[in-house]
Amino acid sequence: MSGVRVLVGTRKGAFVLTSDDRRRDWQVNGPHFAGWEVYHVAGSPADPDRIWAAPSGGWFGQVIQRSDDGGRTWDPVGNDFSYASPAGEHQWYDGTLRPWEFSRVWHLEPSATDRDLVYAGIQDAALFRSSDGGESWHELRGLREHGSGPEWQPGAGGLCLHTIVLHPSDPDRIVVAISAAGVFRTDDGGATWRPINQGLLSEGIPSPAAEVGHCVHNLTMHPARPNTLYMQKHWDVMRSDDAGEHWREISGNLPSDFGFPIAVHAHEPETVYVVPITSDSHHFPPDGKLRVYRSRTGGDEWDALTDGLPQQNCYVDVLRDAMAVDTLDQCGVYFGTTGGQVYASSDSGDSWMPIVRDLPAVLSVEVQTL
Repeated sequence: MSGVRVLVGTRKGAFVLTSDDRRRDWQVNGPHFAGWEVYHVAGSPADPDRIWAAPSGGWFGQVIQRSDDGGRTWDPVGNDFSYASPAGEHQWYDGTLRPWEFSRVWHLEPSATDRDLVYAGIQDAALFRSSDGGESWHELRGLREHGSGPEWQPGAGGLCLHTIVLHPSDPDRIVVAISAAGVFRTDDGGATWRPINQGLLSEGIPSPAAEVGHCVHNLTMHPARPNTLYMQKHWDVMRSDDAGEHWREISGNLPSDFGFPIAVHAHEPETVYVVPITSDSHHFPPDGKLRVYRSRTGGDEWDALTDGLPQQNCYVDVLRDAMAVDTLDQCGVYFGTTGGQVYASSDSGDSWMPIVRDLPAVLSVEVQTL
């Protein structure tokens, strides 16, 4: 291992941050796609030189970009994301039915073993797959044809499929999260799907324990324990130990159980990180103190990590895809804020330092261990 590469998507471009394995001195390269909203940048675990980006803009729409040299140069690849079946309709806030539309790519999830295989979660909520390096895309149409689509509601950011969790050894198992619909799982490669939301409770929907309709913010999984899933929901931090069949709350002593990202330590499957914010209307840390919370017990018991983070007058947010971990022996943890800072910890969260400041608002942070 020679170092790390941090991939940052922002409101006005993408940035590539690099350091050696000490993670003290950082080089900043960018902006790539200056002026474009880049909802996600993701590197291939199978080939560290291959990186995917999802810039979108009002003038040119959505354009998937691919780099095969570690982010130095980029080329657009196939961008035909047309729906493969009659689109149907979904319900909007005002109760009217509207056609399904393609707005943007929220999340890209490359395969851990195949450099040419990548999944894309989009708005309106649908899942696409490319097996030829992004040259062509095919919708896994069984998700939207599940039958519960008319009950899905757009979250504040839209009706988005924002999280894709691939099983480390079973290519037929995929778990996705949709705001605001909930969590869905396929065990046959995407042909059929079913909701896995038992145990979730959500205010503001007709039935708090409904099968669908929950605003799930983020999911994560440790590859050594693929049946254990951690969730940050719109209120509540949750855990499942049976691949999503049942969920239980693990918010414990958090100052607020509202937030967006959740991450798990690279080597400790029971060590989990969240960044609480005050509420769904106040998107800033409680008391203006930026604190990452870590549980070493898989939830319920949480400790505030503050060393190196601003503890007064801090009113930034940390969005759902803006937290990641590296796989070095001393696991590194990274997160970006809507104030344009990217913070890094090279000691599993015990201490933090800003590795870059004054970027545009950060939408996503991913890490490659080189």
